[in-house]
Order: sequence, then structure tokens, then C-alpha cells
Amino acid sequence: MSRIGRMPIAIPAGVTVDIAENNLVTVKGPKGTLEKTLPTEMEIKVEGEEVVVTRPNDLKKMKSLHGLTRSLIQNMVTGVTEGYQKTLEVNGVGYRATKQGNKLVLNLGFSHPVEMTDPDGIESTVEGNNIIIKGIDKEKVGQYAADIRDKKRPEPYKGKGIKYSDEVIRRKVGKTGKK
Repeated sequence: MSRIGRMPIAIPAGVTVDIAENNLVTVKGPKGTLEKTLPTEMEIKVEGEEVVVTRPNDLKKMKSLHGLTRSLIQNMVTGVTEGYQKTLEVNGVGYRATKQGNKLVLNLGFSHPVEMTDPDGIESTVEGNNIIIKGIDKEKVGQYAADIRDKKRPEPYKGKGIKYSDEVIRRKVGKTGKK
């Protein structure tokens, strides 16, 4: 049995979970509302103050969907209560990030500044050489952070580029002069 799928999801105070037909799960909380259609094979039930996910049989596909479905609901509950946050660091001489309204302007050594507009429900702020991305949808926060990082990935020689704050860059030794 899936160890993750088997665990019930506790519903904190102030959060409501509704399950409509075709497993359309709506989670409302203090920070907002999230909606997601989950695999119809899984049986999702609200029992008192917790959500329980059960699978119909032990086929390999059902086993994998069991844990996934439970994790997705857990992420929705966490999102509407605490929210999610990713921090990116901009490293490099002359590399800067600034905020103009809902646009993130990145100067990354290109001949032009790179402009990115914040997606709906996602808020980005710039503090020094850090970019902080906040939102209630874990998937959107992670995807926007990945898109920003993709504009200039960290390189292994000097470590210049945009990296996650907890990311470790494996450094390489550069060329050595001939004697």
C-alpha cells in the first residue's frame, strides 16, 4: 500500500474542502481558493476534519496515482493556509533584477533587459540581489521560478547567473597557463 497515499490529510481550521463530480477538488482558505481536477479513478472523501484518498485496486498505475492524488490535495491545503515561496539569487558583475509594477526586469549581460510579467496569483519581489516569488499554487510558483532561472542559468566556472538560494553549483577549475 502507498505509504503517502494511505495517510489522511488534516483540514486546518478556516479551510473548506469540496469534492464535486469527476473529482474536481476545491480548497478554500484564508489566502485564497484553489481548484484542481484529480484522477477520476481515485476515491476522495471528506471524513470529519480530514480528507481520505483510496484506490480501487492494486494495479501499478493506481498505486502511482494514489500517492500523487494525496500529495496534490495536501499541497492545495498548505497553499491556502501558508502559501509557497521560492528565493532566487542573482550572481554576477552587473547582473541586476528590478521590479516595475508587475514586471520583473532582469539585466543579465545581454544587449537588452529581459522583462517578465508576473502570472496571475503569483507575486515577485526584489530584495537586494534576491528575487522572492510567493503564491498559493505550488506548481505555478515553482514553474515561474524555473522560468526566471532559465533566462541565465548559473555557469560552473565563476558561478554567474540566477540560482535557487538553496542550490549548490558544482564549480570547475578553469584553464591553467602554459609554462
